[in-house]
Amino acid sequence: MIALDTNILARFYVADPADPEAARQRPIAHRLLTESPQVFVPLTVILELEWVLRAFYGFADEDFVRVVKHLLGLHNVNVEEWSRIADALAWHTEGLDFADALHLLASSHCTEFISFDDRRFARRAKRLGVTPAVVVPAK
Repeated sequence: MIALDTNILARFYVADPADPEAARQRPIAHRLLTESPQVFVPLTVILELEWVLRAFYGFADEDFVRVVKHLLGLHNVNVEEWSRIADALAWHTEGLDFADALHLLASSHCTEFISFDDRRFARRAKRLGVTPAVVVPAK
């Protein structure tokens, strides 16, 4: 089994014909994902992929979700903690930042998740009723 980095997945999912390096690498990424008997994708690669697709390529949230759902559905791809990623995608589609959703899911054994991010994280998490509760420290 081989493990794949974020740049392999980005090349697989993003056509960037204006970039000669990307144009050269895209068929290689396609071959790796479609012809390898088994590939492994670490959770951290999925997290980085969200950032790359959103911040660098301008993907909308729903496009990122579509990409990851496609990846999770490939028969030869083993994604680390795929059920946590699927749960994070669900919370993400309901308004949580993808990384924040992963943080909360990883902290499910805790009573509270402490953050200074009131507006984008704590309020959204409260509205969704997710656990653990996101608490903004006052002091």
